[in-house]
This record gives sequence, structure tokens and C-alpha cells, in this order.
Amino acid sequence: MAVINVFEQYFEAEGTFNDVERHGALVMLVSDSEAGNIRYEAAVTFFPHNDEEDYGVSYDAYDSKVLYEAAGRRSKKREEQFLQELPAVIDTLMPDTDLRVLWDRPLREACRG
Repeated sequence: MAVINVFEQYFEAEGTFNDVERHGALVMLVSDSEAGNIRYEAAVTFFPHNDEEDYGVSYDAYDSKVLYEAAGRRSKKREEQFLQELPAVIDTLMPDTDLRVLWDRPLREACRG
């Protein structure tokens, strides 16, 4: 099994979960390939980020959605399509909360794997 974060980036966020204010979000596009199959998943986790040094990611405010699962392998073209759709998909996750990613306020540069 080869799990790779195709994309990950930290953003400012807002909202409360489990009575804890969340000011940061880690957004990911994850690929998982095994035995000739590929799976892509969009994921987000919201964390406190109480100061500039606080990147202690807590996974209690986490949600994900499988975007694609089939026989095959990684595809750069497919990954680019998923990256274009990622903000809209992430915005549909955690629907019963007030959590939201502030897309125009990245905390760090994006990392691509």
C-alpha cells in the first residue's frame, strides 16, 4: 500500500468543535494505491492554531470523502481535476458544524507529493 498526500496545505479557519475554537485547517488530497487499484480522498482536519507556532493538529474535527476508486494507477491529469474541485468538496464536509476553511488565508505554502 502506498499512501501519498498528493496535496496538503494549512489555512486559517473558523468555528467551534467539541467546545474548542478552531483557527486552522489542514486540507489534503490523498492517494492510496494497492494491488493495481487507486483511490483518491479529499480530507480536512480543523485544529486550534492558537498562535503562530501552534500546528498541533487534532484529529477530532476530521472528515473525508472518497472522490475516486477504481482499478488503475495515479494520474496527473485526474489529480489536477481533483485539485480544482478540492475547495468545493471540502466545503461540503463537516455539514453539521460551523467550521469553515478561509481559502484566501493560507498559513503555509502548499506541499505536493
